[in-house]
Amino acid sequence: MSEAGAPLRPAVVVISSHVARGSVGNRAIVFALESLGFPVWSVPTVTLPWHPGHGPAPRIVPPASDFSEFMEALSSSKHLGEVGAVMTGYLGAAEQAGPIADFIAELRRVNPEALHLCDPVIGDRGGLYVSEAVAEEIRDRLFSTADIVTPNRYEFAWLTGAEVDSNAAICAAAVDVSARHVMVTSAHAMLAGGTGNLLISGGAAQLAEHRQIENPPNGPGDLISALFLAHLLSGAPVQKALQLATASVFELVASACKRGADELMLETDQESLSRPMAMVQLRQLALASSQRKRV
Repeated sequence: MSEAGAPLRPAVVVISSHVARGSVGNRAIVFALESLGFPVWSVPTVTLPWHPGHGPAPRIVPPASDFSEFMEALSSSKHLGEVGAVMTGYLGAAEQAGPIADFIAELRRVNPEALHLCDPVIGDRGGLYVSEAVAEEIRDRLFSTADIVTPNRYEFAWLTGAEVDSNAAICAAAVDVSARHVMVTSAHAMLAGGTGNLLISGGAAQLAEHRQIENPPNGPGDLISALFLAHLLSGAPVQKALQLATASVFELVASACKRGADELMLETDQESLSRPMAMVQLRQLALASSQRKRV
């Protein structure tokens, strides 16, 4: 505790889905952040018994008016000054984006240094798996104003309208994204049989890559966003935050797959969150001069 009695680390407001079983959405994000010492305010946008990939999953989505009142209550909390960051992910309804954006605006009024990480959970290689209305609200109300964005490359293509057939194309499209840190997951690896996370930040682009693991459990996208944010909040340089987050997720996915698990086993592999041993390849990518001036 500090002399004033406040937590040593800022609280993080996490706004995403919740499942009863599994390590996706808020279940993964909250566990990771709390394991690394961050107090968390958890806000479920939808509650499911498990990830829909495991079978029929009835949804409980809070009524729009109830969700709006909930976010207004957080906005008016006397504890709002504790919050140093907001992480937004999967939305259960398009109507949730507005109250979330209003909350972020109020937080920034109270704490201008607060960060907003937008993980725009809208789709994958098969296209959108949310309604177009939800995707548009995330794009227009959250992605467009965030400090950090962490889409996969298919989401990035939809959100920016850009081609993503190369890392150079991703870097070019990142010029028009207002976020100071753009991390595109499942980027194009240079290693044969690999995959990577591409970070465009501070006039530079780095690719963290490792071997591709077939049929991974769900949740790596939620987890790498949470870990990248946690390392930044802890004061790590962006390249180190990228390296550590990528290594942790690779290690956790590999461990789960080795056991034949259908979910990440965060409770068993908690050490991998804070001290990953996996090696990842970091590469510096060239940016055009116009891109270096923009970011």
